Amino acid sequence: MKLGALLQTTRGPFLLLTPVCVLLGAAVVVADGAELNTLSLSLCLLGALCAHVAVNTLNEYHDFHSGLDLATERTPFSGGSGALPNNPELERAVLMLGLLSLLVVTGIGLYFLQQLGAAILPIGLAGVLLVLFYTGWVNRHPFICLLAPGLGFGVLMVVGTQLVLQGHYTVAAGLAALVPFFLVNNLLLLNQYPDIEADRDAGRRHFPITYGTATSSEVYAISVLLTVCVIVAGVLSGHFPPLSLVALLPMPLALYAWSGAVRHGAAIGGYPHYLGANVAVVMLTTLLLGVSLILG
Repeated sequence: MKLGALLQTTRGPFLLLTPVCVLLGAAVVVADGAELNTLSLSLCLLGALCAHVAVNTLNEYHDFHSGLDLATERTPFSGGSGALPNNPELERAVLMLGLLSLLVVTGIGLYFLQQLGAAILPIGLAGVLLVLFYTGWVNRHPFICLLAPGLGFGVLMVVGTQLVLQGHYTVAAGLAALVPFFLVNNLLLLNQYPDIEADRDAGRRHFPITYGTATSSEVYAISVLLTVCVIVAGVLSGHFPPLSLVALLPMPLALYAWSGAVRHGAAIGGYPHYLGANVAVVMLTTLLLGVSLILG
């Protein structure tokens, strides 16, 4: 078996977003003065990583199985990893990797259900359903597809981590989760632009297909504005320390990515620096917010 090609389907570089979101959830706990349980935090990180791997590998499997992978023009940020078109014999192995990852997520979820009771159930069920239905069903409903990435990385990972570590929900965790919620929605939104034609031919109906890139870019700008409002509101309300305003520093990158989306539309894949700026603003803003909560 070609292990390198199999690991390629996990989309390793994109997995970096997961520990950043888990860190933000843990940072909320630290800012609240609570102690971190090392075992619980480690299981949170493992479960979140496995969920991300499951989504990526199952998406790669479905896109190859449907023929979509053969129709897309790959960029560093869209169009799949290209591992299965180059190694079709790994199709079943990729499927098994995705299902095994989901099994690990389920096992960790059952452990926390035993420890915390029903409070964790909504987050756990939502996470499993999101993994299972992201490619086959979510991508055919434009508004659900628009919001699903932020739900997974923002609400489920950030609030889920905080809940596991503290045993109850907090307003600060909800506010903090909104930052990656809006930004990760934007991340996937722009990454869909280069694949519009191929995705449409494959039967998908995500937001850029249904409403076009002009409207999608307006949604992107609104999400950036809402991110700024959440950070400022968190500081003014006392849920974030004043130092959290440092998380606004990467916002010019979001404006730069937005300008590329407006200028180039579906052709933005030919200008990867805009898509790279979009990735950077998600990572840096979420990371800086987490660090500010720890230090503030």
